[in-house]
Amino acid sequence: QVQLVESGGGSVQPGGSLRLSCVVSGYSHVRTCIGWFRQAPGKEREGVTSINSFDHSTLYADSVKGRFTISIDTAKTVVVLQMNSLKPEDTAKYYCAAEPGTYCSLAARDYNYWGQGTQVTVSS
Repeated sequence: QVQLVESGGGSVQPGGSLRLSCVVSGYSHVRTCIGWFRQAPGKEREGVTSINSFDHSTLYADSVKGRFTISIDTAKTVVVLQMNSLKPEDTAKYYCAAEPGTYCSLAARDYNYWGQGTQVTVSS
């Protein structure tokens, strides 16, 4: 059973940075997509970025390109989301998700394993 645990959320001023971590356990597939999603109150959950555990290929939503970076450690047990130049519109609950596969997407419906989420608030 795949399990994901997020950490690292918090409050920051606009222009600041935060680093989210997702500890992934229980997956046995060589190729697994691990994604970060976010959901603000009253809005649908949206894909932020994803990474494939096999070749480390990545996808980014246009809204975060150049500001957010996803990475995976060599042991492939922790996925990190480095968020820089944060904006108020980045405020949301951020979720880590995983799904075995070769071609990763940013569609929440493509992921079956989810963490509990961590809150990110960007405000002055």
